[in-house]
Amino acid sequence: MNDPNGLSQVNGTYHFYFQYAPAWPEDDTKWWGHATSTDLVTWTTPQAAIQPSCPQDADGVYSGCAVPLEGAGRLRAYYTGVRVPEDARPHSQHEHDASQIVVETADGLHFDQKRVVLSPQDYPQEVCSHVRDPKVWRDGEGVWWMLLGTRTRDDLGEVMVWRSVDGLDWHLDHFVRPDHDLGYMWECPNLAQLDGHDFLAVCPQGLQSEDLRWQNRWQAGYLPLKEGIYQTQEVVADDFVEWDHGFDFYAPQIFVDESGRTLLVGWMGTFDHVYSAAPEGLAWCHSLTLPRQLSLDADGRIIQRPVPELDARRRNPQDLAAGRAHTQEGLVADLTLMDIEGQGSLVLGTQEEGDLLSLTLADDLLSLAFLEGEAAQAAALGRTHRTIPCTGLTDLRLVVDGSTVEVYANGGTVVFSTRWFPQGEDLALRSSFQAQGTVYQLA
Repeated sequence: MNDPNGLSQVNGTYHFYFQYAPAWPEDDTKWWGHATSTDLVTWTTPQAAIQPSCPQDADGVYSGCAVPLEGAGRLRAYYTGVRVPEDARPHSQHEHDASQIVVETADGLHFDQKRVVLSPQDYPQEVCSHVRDPKVWRDGEGVWWMLLGTRTRDDLGEVMVWRSVDGLDWHLDHFVRPDHDLGYMWECPNLAQLDGHDFLAVCPQGLQSEDLRWQNRWQAGYLPLKEGIYQTQEVVADDFVEWDHGFDFYAPQIFVDESGRTLLVGWMGTFDHVYSAAPEGLAWCHSLTLPRQLSLDADGRIIQRPVPELDARRRNPQDLAAGRAHTQEGLVADLTLMDIEGQGSLVLGTQEEGDLLSLTLADDLLSLAFLEGEAAQAAALGRTHRTIPCTGLTDLRLVVDGSTVEVYANGGTVVFSTRWFPQGEDLALRSSFQAQGTVYQLA
């Protein structure tokens, strides 16, 4: 599985769709998988929801969104359908045909007839065949809007903004472009509207990794829109902020639930060929992050925190004192370090097993690192370290769930996500931070 798709809530039930390859690894053709929940913690996966079934999506049902239809109890899903012509040139700008397709469902699982709303001939001449990942919403006046990520023929990433009166007949309104190069393709465009401010989420491809930023092969972040999504045509590339600094994060999708919360979910993976995402022998690969609630801090930066529904699952709090080892039964835990003073480290795993993962603050740098050694790399599967500037650390929260670790620092202004495949069956912890530490079981 990879990108989250069609995140939505209808009549109290959350519907999370996602890119899904049921015949993986022999066949990577994408469908939409489907999961439902009423509390964002406990999930069921009924069956795959959308599969290739028309000429325009013969080679894959790719990413998109879903819009609840008010008063109808229905979802309208938008996605990119891909067809690869027989004479396609691999790895070129024109390797496939991408159409935007709409389909509706009354129960979230069984979908009506597909309808193509945008075809390759509808796109402006300046963009190549890389047009994908529709994000659709209605504004306060009932006007429909769509974002599409694209790549120009000059290899510059940008977003097209389309407008419609009914969500079916679309007209290009404007482009959103960077003031200078920010990758050759912008995937997975999305929109966060928080406290009257608009933020454009994009995944730029082609950024050169640096020591303290952009350390994954592909990036995911957001750009503030000073004039809002309906007016902004140029953004400052240097304003780009990464959502997550860990090894495994890409293609986040944002949606507003029925209570008005703005939530984000990412793919806990990446297209990085340096490391694998799972040990050999598993019948599945990858996962999604925890749902994260978005808000703004006093400086206008976006904060990400796990949804409070997770807090209700905390059980049996135990103190985590500096310098004292702690073992948690199983590999599921929620731990907090509050009122941190000075530098230090938090280590997961045991020296005996060798599967050590550390989070360290030293010399104004915050690092998530797998220790060297055969056992550590068996748990890391090629992952090494991620490091960012951090002039002060006040608090940490780590949520460990089997093979996933999510780190939220300084109230959620900094986030790291990674996969981790430890050798032991229980979670060993040790902290050297001077802080108020608590470890919870998660029911």
